[in-house]
Amino acid sequence: MTILLGSIADDYTGASDLANTLTKNGLRTVQTVGIPDPALALPDADAVVVSLKIRSAPAGEAVAAALDAESWLRGRGAAHVMYKICSTFDSTDRGNIGPVTEALLSVSGGSIALVTPAFPETGRTVYLGHLFVNGQPLDESPLKDHPLNPMRDANLARVLARQSRGTVGLVDLATVAAGPDAVKARLDGLSGEGVAAAIADAVFEGDLETLGRIALAMPVSTGASGLGLGLARALVRSGRASAGAGAEPVTRPVGGLAAVVAGSCSAATLKQIAAAESRMPVLRIDTEKLLGGSDEISAAVAWAGERIAEGPVVIAASATPETVSRLQARFGREASGHAIETATATISSELVRRGVRRLVVAGGETSGATVDRLGIPAFLIGPEIAPGVPLLRTIGTAGEDMLLALKSGNFGGEDFFATALSAMR
Repeated sequence: MTILLGSIADDYTGASDLANTLTKNGLRTVQTVGIPDPALALPDADAVVVSLKIRSAPAGEAVAAALDAESWLRGRGAAHVMYKICSTFDSTDRGNIGPVTEALLSVSGGSIALVTPAFPETGRTVYLGHLFVNGQPLDESPLKDHPLNPMRDANLARVLARQSRGTVGLVDLATVAAGPDAVKARLDGLSGEGVAAAIADAVFEGDLETLGRIALAMPVSTGASGLGLGLARALVRSGRASAGAGAEPVTRPVGGLAAVVAGSCSAATLKQIAAAESRMPVLRIDTEKLLGGSDEISAAVAWAGERIAEGPVVIAASATPETVSRLQARFGREASGHAIETATATISSELVRRGVRRLVVAGGETSGATVDRLGIPAFLIGPEIAPGVPLLRTIGTAGEDMLLALKSGNFGGEDFFATALSAMR
């Protein structure tokens, strides 16, 4: 298989978001979970998104995993590799966006990387290097409170500089609006000054198309799914990819039982859980008891077992930001996060063992832990359920195919769970 575009995603829901964007914009796309086993037969694709769990990993581990994925993608023909990050630029002052970007740039032989988390379709815009969420500066928006990587600075050049060895520059909106030649000239000038990464402004979809055309001619870029939109359209425009060619049948019914497992504590997910209570049984796990050692996992599985034959159920280990802060203070940030990931992954695995073949998972860390526990090697990308969330069909699993939706915590409307389940047959 020879691919046109490779991508390394820093978490699994972000990978699905990007794969969805690439598919919508004309590329046959496959999402893998880590580097595939050589024995796994992947379908022909224009783009492959390698899903990793490196957003919150130690920087050294994140760099090593990304470099392995980059080598695999280059070995299959990818001339350009995009490092897919969250559109809220979730990252601590130690990394990992800066260290991974610099490592990928170094091995690729490139001189500068274009960086932008902008995606106007989802309300993320960048102006003068500052990230806005639905018109609010990131550090004033509800999305500033990520439980593992809270964001308290909307100035992306400043954020990236704190975690990078090199200098960070800016491609401002006026330059982007002037077109591809102006952007290229600006990047060439910054590179000549020794700048290794440049934050690019983007406010409109056309800005992403301009950035995609320039980024595609470079070996490495870093961004959210909006940059993927620009790259995909640039490939189709070039004639190297035929828009929509050879789409795989993803929506064939799988039957079986259906369930939702939520670990995200975002405001959007909390509203979705509340909305689901009028449609299906919902169990809210007591996270304090879970962290305190109570066997909440077995109790949740037993609860589901009594109800799931009658229709979908929701099991949620989600909590308000205030509860999360209290639990982190008592048990530690990493320990509490790991316990919830482990619990939700175990519950998902037990539900699948009992016949669930249609599964919705809410939360980036929850999705990563669940997919790993289930041993899913890759996905075909199906129709979009909500912006950034496609229907996924498993590839290469030992048992029957499954349909999944992996939802980043902040994505989807209040009725997302019912909408996702209705898309699965």
